[in-house]
Amino acid sequence: MKIAISGKGGVGKTLLASLLSKIFAESGYSVIAIDADPDANLAATLGFPAPEEITPISEMNELIEERTGSKPGQSAPYYKLNPKVDDIPEKYAQKLDGIKLMRMGRIKKGGSGCYCPESSMLQALMSHLLIARKEVVIMDMEAGLEHFGRGTASMVDKLIVVVEPGRRSLETAQNIRRLAGEIGLNNIAIVGNKIRNDSDREFLIENLSDFTFMGFIPYDQAVVEADQANKTPLDSSSEVRSAAQGIYRTLVAGAEKEPTRT
Repeated sequence: MKIAISGKGGVGKTLLASLLSKIFAESGYSVIAIDADPDANLAATLGFPAPEEITPISEMNELIEERTGSKPGQSAPYYKLNPKVDDIPEKYAQKLDGIKLMRMGRIKKGGSGCYCPESSMLQALMSHLLIARKEVVIMDMEAGLEHFGRGTASMVDKLIVVVEPGRRSLETAQNIRRLAGEIGLNNIAIVGNKIRNDSDREFLIENLSDFTFMGFIPYDQAVVEADQANKTPLDSSSEVRSAAQGIYRTLVAGAEKEPTRT
């Protein structure tokens, strides 16, 4: 199963990605968690030690030069479009409690244009993760979908857009669906987060009536306090975890109904 999670910054997509990664791992699945958001927080939320020391793939300069034949940071006329990446998850992923974690890093850096060798490496790695790997792959994305190409997008089983009760969050969800449709990623569902009452829930359902809802996660101050204390919030709220388990069961049930992909 390949799951991408996106949404406006601050809505709780990293929390959901972390919870699903942990629940899948606890249920016996082999899990690869991918942090594809430049504002990387997935490692810290999952409780990895020294998350700031995890180097993104896009910044592994020696590896990129070795695999693409071109130095990173240069617009090279020749480089490998399909570099070897199948060994990267085993060699370079960080491991904790049955979860392999990888940071992708940026495809572009502001003001300097496209870093072609890095882009080649990241696109090849994303294709490998989505097409060739047998693990559950859970990707914490930014609101944009730059890491996806049309070929890889078709291999995503579910794009979950996390929203909170707010107009800007709704606008972001609509924009993400538009971007996803442009690359053929159409299996989209909504998860509502920070739900305080029935009014919040009804607000989202009414304003996103043309989306499929996969679940709702309640607001819990304990999650906020855990984050403020620089602690992993995964076990801070039984209600939040219960909601995430419901989303997990929906994902598994949906996968069991789908025909086997070859």
